[in-house]
Amino acid sequence: MASGPQVTPPGAGPRPAGYAPAFVADVLDDALAHDCRVYSITGLQGTGKSTIAAQLVELAGERGLQAVALSIDDFYLDHDERARLGRDVHPLLATRGPPGSHDVTLACEVVDALRGGRATPLPRFDKIADRRLPRARWPVVDGVDLVFFEGWFQKVPAQSTEALAEPVNALERDEDPHGTWRSWCNAALGSDYGPLWTRLDRLLFLQGPGFDQVPQWRWQQERTLQAANPERAAMSRPQVMRFVQFFERASRHAWQVLPGIADRTRRLDSHRRPLD
Repeated sequence: MASGPQVTPPGAGPRPAGYAPAFVADVLDDALAHDCRVYSITGLQGTGKSTIAAQLVELAGERGLQAVALSIDDFYLDHDERARLGRDVHPLLATRGPPGSHDVTLACEVVDALRGGRATPLPRFDKIADRRLPRARWPVVDGVDLVFFEGWFQKVPAQSTEALAEPVNALERDEDPHGTWRSWCNAALGSDYGPLWTRLDRLLFLQGPGFDQVPQWRWQQERTLQAANPERAAMSRPQVMRFVQFFERASRHAWQVLPGIADRTRRLDSHRRPLD
């Protein structure tokens, strides 16, 4: 892997071993059979979404198609924007990841440009620096046939007000005792992302064993990230265990509701092997 900042270009970033070629081919066939321009892949952290997106781009190229992978992570609000939310609304909003920490307008603009076959700069986010790269460093693609858009909460609806009452972990209990942060994120989930979800032609849900598997998978990702960037400091294990708590509420909700929302669901075991 090249040196430099750890970002999220198509096919790059910390990933588990690839999916079996037959499984990747089945997903690509599904996208083509439904005449998709934007095929979305969702699943909790660590399920291998970026991995299969990169494999799909490669396989599409072998079939004579120009494809590109995007991630919801590409559209994080920059550090300073989140810091402002942390000051103005709630300190926990300074941390990237949960619903409400993305530039949905930018995501819609990029998806529309790709769908229209126009030359499109692709945003890139440096996860170690916790900042979006300058626009001059965004790669530009042109004439794309197919977009694979991956992320962990695609098309997940907001929870009910009643569901927000009880904290799901120590982070919510100790740092959001009044529910301000989780209510703000839930409201963003219900209102901000709809325009982006309508741009997704089809949705595949990679359903891992559940959220209890996520901390281990996320720690594996962080170790891979650190190994690829030995000169820079990634998160420690305690930091990762805290970080995943920011995702826990929406992740548990997503795991429950996505089988009824996604166009296809493929269950995975704890080693990310498809069970169906």
